[in-house]
Amino acid sequence: MTLELLGAFGKSFLFVIAALLPILNPAATAPIFLGLTEGASPATRALLARRIARNMFWLLLGAMLVGSYVLEFFGISLPIVRVGGGMFVAATAWRLLTATQATVDSRTELAESFTPDMARRQAFYPLTFPVSCGPGSIAAAITVGVSLADARLSLSLARMGGGVLALLTVGVLLYLAFRYAQRLLKPLGEAGSVIFLRLSAFILLCLGVQIVWDGVYELGVGMLRDGMLPLKS
Repeated sequence: MTLELLGAFGKSFLFVIAALLPILNPAATAPIFLGLTEGASPATRALLARRIARNMFWLLLGAMLVGSYVLEFFGISLPIVRVGGGMFVAATAWRLLTATQATVDSRTELAESFTPDMARRQAFYPLTFPVSCGPGSIAAAITVGVSLADARLSLSLARMGGGVLALLTVGVLLYLAFRYAQRLLKPLGEAGSVIFLRLSAFILLCLGVQIVWDGVYELGVGMLRDGMLPLKS
C-alpha cells in the first residue's frame, strides 16, 4: 500500500510538472515581466517576483482543488474562460508591441516611483494574471485537479500531495526566472534586449489569439454537438 501511494505521489508530481510548466513557461514570460516593470529598481523587481510566484501558486492550487466546482456554480464553461482570458493576454501583448518612446518613458517614471504598496497591488493584475498565469494555465490546472481525484481517499490525497509539490517547484522556477531575468538578458545588450522583448510580446500576442481561438472552436463544436447550428447536408 505504501509503495502504491509513493508511486501515485511521484506520478502526479511528474504529471503536473509536465502539464503546467510548458504552459507557464517562465523563461519566455520573464522578458514580458521586464517590459512591464521597465525602470523599476532591483529590489522592487525582487519583491514582485516573490509575490507573483506566490500568487501563481495559490491561484493554480485553488483552480486545481475547487476550480471545476466554482465554474459549475456560476455556470461558466472552460471555453468561456479561454476566450475572456485570451483577450486579456492579447491586449497586454498589444500594448507592449505598440508602446512608443513616450509610453516607455512614462512607464519608466511610474516604475521608478513604485512603492511596496503599489508593488503589492500590481503583483496580481496584470503581472500574475493574465501575463504569468493565464487562462490556459488555469484551465489546465482545473483539468489536472479532476484527473488527480480518486474514489479512494488515501490515493486521492497522495496524488494531490504530488500535485501541490509540483506547483511549489514551478513557483520556485518562476521566481528564479523573474528574479534574475535582467541578468540573463544582459549579454544581449540594450538593442538586443529591446528586440527580444518585442519578439516575446509578439509571441504573447499570438498565444492570446490562440487561446481565444481554442475557446471559440470549443464553443462552436459544442453548439454543433447540441444541434444548435444547422449542419449542411
